[in-house]
Amino acid sequence: MATTGDPQALGQLLRSRRERLRPGDVGLPAGIRRRTAGLRREEVALLANVSTTYYTFMEQGRPVQPSDQVLDALADALRMSAAERLYLRMLARGGEDAPSVVAVPAPDERIDPEVVALVQRLEPFPTLVKGRSWDVLASNRAARELFDDWDALPAGERNLVRWMFTAPRAREVYLEWEPEARAMLGRFRLAAARHPDDPAFEALVGELKQDSREVRQWWPRHDVTAVASGSKKLRHPTLGPLRYSHVVLHLADNSDQTMVTYSAADAGN
Repeated sequence: MATTGDPQALGQLLRSRRERLRPGDVGLPAGIRRRTAGLRREEVALLANVSTTYYTFMEQGRPVQPSDQVLDALADALRMSAAERLYLRMLARGGEDAPSVVAVPAPDERIDPEVVALVQRLEPFPTLVKGRSWDVLASNRAARELFDDWDALPAGERNLVRWMFTAPRAREVYLEWEPEARAMLGRFRLAAARHPDDPAFEALVGELKQDSREVRQWWPRHDVTAVASGSKKLRHPTLGPLRYSHVVLHLADNSDQTMVTYSAADAGN
C-alpha cells in the first residue's frame, strides 16, 4: 500500500503549533477574551490565505493533500522553524518528501568495515556511528568509556534513544539530561518521519512510550529538532564534568548512518 503522508499526525502538528501562538506573535490584535489557547483556526487560515474550511479539514486529519504553496504558507503563518518545516512536509508527503513509499520492512542494517576502522582510528576522541533507527553500529573505546559499553549490551538494547530514556547511566552522563533528552527525541522524530512505513520505528516508539514517562508526555507534542554539531556537558567516569564539542557527519554511502565524534573543550560545570 502506498504512503501519501500521515494526515492525522499532520493535523496534530498544525493544532499544536496554532495553540502555542498568541495573536501578538503574528501581528493580530488580541480582541475579545478567548475561550481556547492560541490562535483561532480562522486566523491561521487568514494568515495562510486558505479557506477556514480547508484548514479545518487539515487539522481534523482529512486527506486533503495540500500543495507545496499551501504548506509553505502554513509554515510561515505558524512561525515554524526549519526543522518543523521539514517535518511538516514529511507528514504531508510521506518520507523524504516522496509522493509514494512502498510499505516494506527495511533490510538488515550493515556498516562498512572501513567506517568501523575509521572510528577506531579516531581514538582517543569518543566516536560512534548510529544507524537508521539510532542503533549504535560502531564505537571506539573512548566512546564506550564515556557513555556505555555498547558491545557488552544485548543486540536489541544497543539503541541510543532507548539508552537515553531507560538507562540510569544516561542521567549520570548527561549533566543537562532533560533538555538533551528532549532534543534527542526531536531529532529521532525527524528520522522516524523519513521512514513512515518502517515497522522498526513504530515498534521502538511503542517500547519507549511503555518504558519512559517522559516519552509518553513529550511524543504527542510533535517537537522536532534539526541534527547539528554543538556542545554538551557530560560527566566522564574518571575525569568528571567536562564540556564536549561534537561534530556530526552523515556517511556519503548511507545517509541514514551518522558519525558523531566528541572532544573535551573545558573542565567547567
